[in-house]
Amino acid sequence: MIDKVRIYVKAGDGGNGCVSFRREKYVSHGGPDGGDGGNGGNVILEIDEGETTLLRYKYHRKFVAGNGMDGMKRKFHGASAEDLILKVPAGTVVRDAESGKIIKDMSSCEPFVLCKGGKGGWGNRHFSTPTRQIPRFAKSGIKGEEREVVLELKMLADVGLVGFPNVGKSMLLSKISEAKPKIANYEFTTLSPNLGVVDAGDERSFVVADIPGIIEGASEGLGLGHDFLRHIDRCRMLIHVVDVSGESGRDPVEDIKKINAELSAYSPDLASRPQIIAANKTDARREDAPDLSDFEAFVKENGWQLVYISALTEKNVELLLKKTVAMLDTLPPVRRYEPEFVEDETADPSTDKEITIKNVNGTYVVEGEWIYRLMGNINFDDYESLMYFQKTLRRNGVFDKLEEKGIQDGDTVSVYDFEFDYVK
Repeated sequence: MIDKVRIYVKAGDGGNGCVSFRREKYVSHGGPDGGDGGNGGNVILEIDEGETTLLRYKYHRKFVAGNGMDGMKRKFHGASAEDLILKVPAGTVVRDAESGKIIKDMSSCEPFVLCKGGKGGWGNRHFSTPTRQIPRFAKSGIKGEEREVVLELKMLADVGLVGFPNVGKSMLLSKISEAKPKIANYEFTTLSPNLGVVDAGDERSFVVADIPGIIEGASEGLGLGHDFLRHIDRCRMLIHVVDVSGESGRDPVEDIKKINAELSAYSPDLASRPQIIAANKTDARREDAPDLSDFEAFVKENGWQLVYISALTEKNVELLLKKTVAMLDTLPPVRRYEPEFVEDETADPSTDKEITIKNVNGTYVVEGEWIYRLMGNINFDDYESLMYFQKTLRRNGVFDKLEEKGIQDGDTVSVYDFEFDYVK
């Protein structure tokens, strides 16, 4: 089962604005008519109710939305790109790959914009003023957001079935729901989690997750349990299935202690969930099997409810369901994870005005992502375009910072290989 993947996603870049002038016969006042660029496509996550794994992301790990089209003459707006929709199963938790913080819990049916597409740039018609009537420059489109994320599937289930391998969890699930898990008389028959919807009567139901057999050391990666313990993170309660037949030679008290120790090692919160102990395989109990008085005392001491059942013959299964429904009525709803990742506003290309200034052999080298984007808009052979560039630098404090660094009249300023002499 594929339930945790790391992928790269990038939204589309905005299209560039167009530099164009209206030139028609018999039209004396043409003027600039460059159209705006289209917006880049968003990357959107959407729940697919029919999916239960992240298999579609096993081999395809890079997703890039389309870019917006450039603007055109005659004020024609460039086409915006379509959004890129990524389908995920309900219960998928999206984390920032670098920090591990939660970006979004995809447990509801509302689509979520994971990466925003860049806005299209303005055409030169927006830069026309009474004193700048022939603007020979336009604005470049903004780059779309990009990031690496981890998709982690945590199943949406009310009840988790836990216990050692071959204790009858899959058999129980098949009896109380329409699920058809693989059933056989050997360990690790179940290789992936199974979900089943239980009809509790009176138009009520709840979801049960059968987790592959956990063994001692599962929290450290042994067996299969480590891979699937995340699927019971959300469960409101646990049904702890133990084998009391005596056929396996196992001690049910020790089994419960070991499983709970693994749950606690994985998550103390998970180990504290309410439990019902389902003592299974009573139909196959051996005559020479150890007395269960110590087992019953241990369960009572821990405040758990105990139900003796036979999943095979369905003995007391109905009683187990009634106790489960009664307990669910007292518990809060299925857990939802709150976002932890806060986007750094300075990372927004449209608001980031950070620059670096270095004095290299008497030349003041100025760099900054926003300046680099700005230079893509400028026609340095055009006087008005060059004046717009200098005014933008001054308005955003670049000249003030140069003076703080000690620049003097006549000193050389280099901005991405474009050099000019500084004049106050």
